[in-house]
Amino acid sequence: LTVLTPRANAGTVPEMPLRRRRRRSVAGIDQDELLDPDALADPDSSFFEINGVRLHHKICSHEDEESQSSSGQSSSVADIQIGLPIVLLHGFGASVFSWSRVMRPLARIVGSKVLAFDRPAFGLTSRIHWSGDDAKPLNPYSMAFSVMATLAFIDYIGAEKAVLVGHSAGCLVAVEAYFEAPERVAALVLVAPAIFAPRKGVKKSGSEEQEAQTQKGSTDENSPQSLFTKIWGGFLQLCMRIAGLVSKMVTSILDVVRSLYLKALVAFLRSTLGEMLIRWIMDKFGILGVRNAWYDPSKVNDDVIQGYTKPLRSKGWERALVEHTISMIIDSASKSRAPVSKRLSEISCPVLVVTGDTDRIVPAWNAERLATAIPGARFEVIKSCGHLPQEERPEEFLSVIERFLRTVFGAPNEQVFQAAV
Repeated sequence: LTVLTPRANAGTVPEMPLRRRRRRSVAGIDQDELLDPDALADPDSSFFEINGVRLHHKICSHEDEESQSSSGQSSSVADIQIGLPIVLLHGFGASVFSWSRVMRPLARIVGSKVLAFDRPAFGLTSRIHWSGDDAKPLNPYSMAFSVMATLAFIDYIGAEKAVLVGHSAGCLVAVEAYFEAPERVAALVLVAPAIFAPRKGVKKSGSEEQEAQTQKGSTDENSPQSLFTKIWGGFLQLCMRIAGLVSKMVTSILDVVRSLYLKALVAFLRSTLGEMLIRWIMDKFGILGVRNAWYDPSKVNDDVIQGYTKPLRSKGWERALVEHTISMIIDSASKSRAPVSKRLSEISCPVLVVTGDTDRIVPAWNAERLATAIPGARFEVIKSCGHLPQEERPEEFLSVIERFLRTVFGAPNEQVFQAAV
């Protein structure tokens, strides 16, 4: 039998093969094959759920390290008396990966557990859907949630208190956690802190104030000069009150305008265009930002790039980053409490501020000024180092941390660092 194939009519268009949709890519990561965070986890990864959010974290214990080390090293580490765990808080765009080179040595140094977790919107922590209309108890992308998670992880490792080590924007979480529960924080280590340092006002000396009081009291109340001063002072007070009323009216108008602008900005960020903008920024500047954070960009190898771009393989990463950005904007615009920069003088626990001498992200002078604003804070500069001391100069970073902890908590062992490294 002969099978006849129908011929196409003259007026019909022959079928063309379907064109395969062009795959998108962000920072070299294919965006058409995204996975759940669990599928991207490492063998030593763990997840801890808080308010429906599965927080990715890793824990290093000094006990595990001792079992893997030689007997000589074990005996030196066993003499450590610090015994305080450490919770590590990464910065914007980073993750647990940022601490990978120092977690195990830190566990040996303190003789306790060291925990690092991915804050919501970063790393492999689950990206849950959130909008301002949700009735959930707390925005998972807010500063308040990160603070709550930090304190919850201290409970999780069975500790009464811990040393909080924050990097960049993670320093803000560490300080806010201290203000939330100062009794749970043994010490603060602020690395390349992304906290604006205040300028201290110059106070008058005691002799200047006494001289001013003397000149003020030497004027005769019944003299023409005194009467003029009283009249002029009353007039100035009246002008100041009028100016105050006008200022309040202008402030109210500006608040309305600011509120409308904020709502419009939030609506834009949550739109399709907003997500496209986030993807474009990460694609064009993500890897460039990592290289710029190092003192020597040529040393940023493929392992570092993969460590920072791996979270871009997680489903919903752009939506989570949008919500985190919105939360930062809302928090900065809130007037419910004073900013951290105005409360630094209230910190009473031991504090170490660490910076690289060539930090292009947060300048070293800001870190030094921040240390000056915190009572009793110690300040250390790591030479030939950029924004990521724990990655670029891990040996120097560990030495600085060890020296600070040994000074504060009285651990006498001088061979800790050698054993740790």
